[in-house]
Amino acid sequence: MKIFCVGLNYKEHIVEMKHFAFPDNPVIFMKPPTALLKNGQAFFHPEFSQDVHYEGEIVLRVCKNGKKIDKKFAHKYYDAFTIGFDFTARDIQAEQKKKGWPWEIAKGFDGSAFIGDFIPLQQGQLISFTIKKNNQIVQQGDTSMLIFSFDEIISYISKFFTLQQGDLIYTGTPQGVGAVKIGDVLEGFVDNNAIVRCEIK
Repeated sequence: MKIFCVGLNYKEHIVEMKHFAFPDNPVIFMKPPTALLKNGQAFFHPEFSQDVHYEGEIVLRVCKNGKKIDKKFAHKYYDAFTIGFDFTARDIQAEQKKKGWPWEIAKGFDGSAFIGDFIPLQQGQLISFTIKKNNQIVQQGDTSMLIFSFDEIISYISKFFTLQQGDLIYTGTPQGVGAVKIGDVLEGFVDNNAIVRCEIK
């Protein structure tokens, strides 16, 4: 099982992160399977970071194997979605970037890929989601806001990596990312239905 993540896929988040150009293609990075944290499990704030941020995202589940997938067939390769949190050690990331070094340690550490329970997905379905921290809305987004659609993401990733059944794809986060601390509670909603809950310990 592979965990793919798409960076910079909402325009307002790009501005929020002080990037000054929109990507020409999906920005892809990966997390190892040990990063996976399932609904109901707590996220334990790592000792190596003083600035861990949440990023609420729609996560796709790949339903069959494929590579070099044409965009017009891409919808056949995913069948369900959920809400997830891409946790990022922002201080570690900034340090690595400053040195020009890879920053997987800031994104792929244990427990950094939280997911909820999967929901069947219909082709072309508009998904609206909301993220709350301590019962306050911090992020809102929907699939119409994506720079690169699900099908474009699937097609692009499959140029470089063989997609396999059970792979996960974090599709990007809207504006409103921020820090978490011990005692916080993150929740994710789809159409006002609670999908995920994550306690920070």
